[in-house]
Amino acid sequence: MSAPAAGGVRGLRRFVAPPRPREERCELCAAPLAGERHRHLVDTEKRALACACGPCAQLLDGSGGAGGRFRAVPGRYLSDPAHGIDERAWEHLRIPVGVAFFFRNSALDRLVALYPSPAGATESELEPDSWQAVLAGSPLAGLLEPDVEALLLRRHQGEVECYLVPVDICYELVGRMRLRWQGFDGGAEARADLDAFFADVRDRARDVRGSGS
Repeated sequence: MSAPAAGGVRGLRRFVAPPRPREERCELCAAPLAGERHRHLVDTEKRALACACGPCAQLLDGSGGAGGRFRAVPGRYLSDPAHGIDERAWEHLRIPVGVAFFFRNSALDRLVALYPSPAGATESELEPDSWQAVLAGSPLAGLLEPDVEALLLRRHQGEVECYLVPVDICYELVGRMRLRWQGFDGGAEARADLDAFFADVRDRARDVRGSGS
């Protein structure tokens, strides 16, 4: 799942395009999707995100969907306040913005590193060895479910936040930043939206060192 794949163009579009006049439907069974919030699947053949109704997502959850084309994006959020990723470690990433996310691409059998930019999800061109040392600073990287979960990092006010999150919210964040980005640093509106996004992640996340996950 490499940028802009893994939901890059097609998957990202659902987060940045104007609301569609037609009713949104499950991309497996075509059932209407009630409300704004619904589950997503990773289409491992097309490397894209697909909308899913509750029954279809539940059917593909866990080991039941692991061997098929679609994998349900789980809903767990974990934090690691005691991680060892400091500003010096972040500098090794050489990422020009303060946010990055990593997920395991099962087709490539390796981690992929991306970050939000005005052009969308941009893949880091660094050699894996350059950021593997950074990922070693937290046990969260070893808990990632391939394709469907991501390690989300934010460098902010001299500290680095570290979370395990559903991969679809990373692409939601990319879409929100692309929509609101202004100027060189994103602008006040994008920064405020970023703060609100991470506040929500912070509220949802459980401490991995005390959760048993």
